[in-house]
Amino acid sequence: MTLPDRSALSRRDYLRGLVAVGGATALSACMSESDGIDVPSGTDDPDALPARQHAWNDALPRDDDGNVRPAEHHVLVPLSLDTEPNDDARERVEAALRTLERAYERSNEGLLFTLGYTPAYFDRFDEPLPEAVDLPEPEALTAGEDPTLDEFDAVLHLASDHSQVVLEAEEGLFGERTELNGTDLETDLTGAFERVEDQRRTGFVGAGMPAEHTDVSGVPDSVPEEAPFFMGFRSGFERNQATEDRVTIEDGPFAGGTTQHIESMDIQLRTWLEQDSHSMRIRKTFSPEHADEDLVGDVGEKLTNSNGLTDERIEATESDARSGVVGHAQKAARAREDGEPPLLRRDFNTVDGGGPGLHFVSLQHGIGDFVRVREAMTGDDLAVGHSNNGILSYIFVNQRGNYLIPPRSIRALPSAAPSPE
Repeated sequence: MTLPDRSALSRRDYLRGLVAVGGATALSACMSESDGIDVPSGTDDPDALPARQHAWNDALPRDDDGNVRPAEHHVLVPLSLDTEPNDDARERVEAALRTLERAYERSNEGLLFTLGYTPAYFDRFDEPLPEAVDLPEPEALTAGEDPTLDEFDAVLHLASDHSQVVLEAEEGLFGERTELNGTDLETDLTGAFERVEDQRRTGFVGAGMPAEHTDVSGVPDSVPEEAPFFMGFRSGFERNQATEDRVTIEDGPFAGGTTQHIESMDIQLRTWLEQDSHSMRIRKTFSPEHADEDLVGDVGEKLTNSNGLTDERIEATESDARSGVVGHAQKAARAREDGEPPLLRRDFNTVDGGGPGLHFVSLQHGIGDFVRVREAMTGDDLAVGHSNNGILSYIFVNQRGNYLIPPRSIRALPSAAPSPE
């Protein structure tokens, strides 16, 4: 791919474009553009780091309402195993990941990452995964879906506020760098993994970032200026996210791990933003009552740290549907357990396909939790027309994958039944 035209783009949009292109040339351009940025180094002490790979929240800042603010730049690097998962390969993978932890502070200013494994990876072992791990093969979840299913072996999720960090880390892991942030790179992932280049996914999240992409096909000028997501509203409210404890596997050899679902979707954004009024978009995103009572504001700023879905609003889902329109969040909230949300979302915008989209990333105790929420959100049980059934008529899933994110102690090529330490 060719590099984006610097003269036609803002600095932030140019850096986003370089992350999407990837590769050594994009990294060189990115580092030149980012010259002078001081990236904090990591630690030589692995015991100073959390036992959970997915324990990101304490390493991320919070906004004025107490919501976790995600890192701005993301890369999902799909991996195919290039060797048998033996002790030598495990040592190589672990050494490469430890280099990342020495090179970069575990934060949004440095680097956050997880390494997760697909059911296809674990199928090579004679032993099954333990009962405590709910990791089925991915599948289409609605009648209208025909997504590509992730059948490679693993995915590496890299996240940072600095575009050059995610690019440098990715290139270093595959033999294109001799050092990372001033730390010598003694080994990398080559020989253990190879990248599945055509499945690489990238994206961004942050207030104002979607509005910088009106040059992309399908992104209209009407994208709200301060919106962090293409659909125009804030997300990831603290009180509507599962805690990291809630999504963590408690028992068995994978205790301290979690499951991850990734689905990539296209958004019919121009229709969404220009077909209906702001009030109708609120109805379809949250609930009719949110619009009637002016609870949301321009981009969700009035909601502070909650999406405002009380028990009464959730219980009104069926009657709202019969009245003609029902909200996306309202439907999904029906899957709460004892009033608690089961998913921890870490999704981000994308223009990978040449138009607006979303890489939906969720962590949950088991994939069954995600499926249950997705079924509630789909709302096949509700008497409402498709065009007024939340946001369903504006999003189109094109790829799905399920992953197990092991605890850090066994993150490097685990067997399906690892021995206790």
